[in-house]
Amino acid sequence: MNRDVSDKIRILVRQKNALILAHNYQPPEIQDIADMCGDSLELSIKAADTDAEIIVFCGVHFMAETASILCPEKTILLPRTDAGCPMADMVTTEALEEKIKSMPEIPVVTYVNSSAAVKAMSTICCTSANAVKVVQSLDANEVLMVPDRNLAAYTAGHTGKKVHFWDGFCPYHDRLDPDTVSRAKKRYPEALFMAHPECRPEITAMADIVTSTSGMLEYAGKSESDEFIVGTETGLIYALEKANPAKTFHPASEHMYCQDMKKITLADIEASLKNLSAEVRVAEEIRIPALSAVKKMLLI
Repeated sequence: MNRDVSDKIRILVRQKNALILAHNYQPPEIQDIADMCGDSLELSIKAADTDAEIIVFCGVHFMAETASILCPEKTILLPRTDAGCPMADMVTTEALEEKIKSMPEIPVVTYVNSSAAVKAMSTICCTSANAVKVVQSLDANEVLMVPDRNLAAYTAGHTGKKVHFWDGFCPYHDRLDPDTVSRAKKRYPEALFMAHPECRPEITAMADIVTSTSGMLEYAGKSESDEFIVGTETGLIYALEKANPAKTFHPASEHMYCQDMKKITLADIEASLKNLSAEVRVAEEIRIPALSAVKKMLLI
């Protein structure tokens, strides 16, 4: 059945001059059908450089919004519009406005894992890979980082600047605890532990490397080690194994499983492409200031 649906999708992709993007946390069958896999921002940047008229983004809502911000001339489809991000939902424009009013005038650094409307209120955006570099680049001793408190803590520890935290977090990364990591390390004593900066500070302190999903793929590929404990959403293990078939990857916890990232099915992709349904488009009054915040980051 999956093979039949996959064949229909590839036909629709050719007919409609479309491109399928899949985040590294998507299920294997979605990653396999995609034209490109990767981190959310890198996918949007690559999509902007193609002549595809339609982008099918297999991820969550803020990722499709980012694609719309960078590719306003393209039609952006999110096959399941109810695929959201709990962390992105932890900051609203109203709450951020109140927070900004209550503080001295300092830069607002917004993680790309946020809504377009929140990005539009920001000084600059950052990713999990470049947050330290972004904050270091700012001519300010204090910044407000939203929405992830764990990424903010990691950034504060590597910049020497005062970072005001927003109290948001990824429920799946934040639930990884030291006892679970210690058990994994004991079970796999030869394995290197890779942790995502969305994990708690006590977890990143236990890691051999702290990096983004694309960073983990790069690190595992270059490392002389052939065994790794993966401290991020379990979907990345498929991509790691596919890129490194001779190496072994263990999830730090089987509970780091994002249900929103697993909502999209092949049938959803087929229906969205066939009907050009589930479009995500960011209004210009939000897109333009949000684009400014993203561009400032890309210039660093």
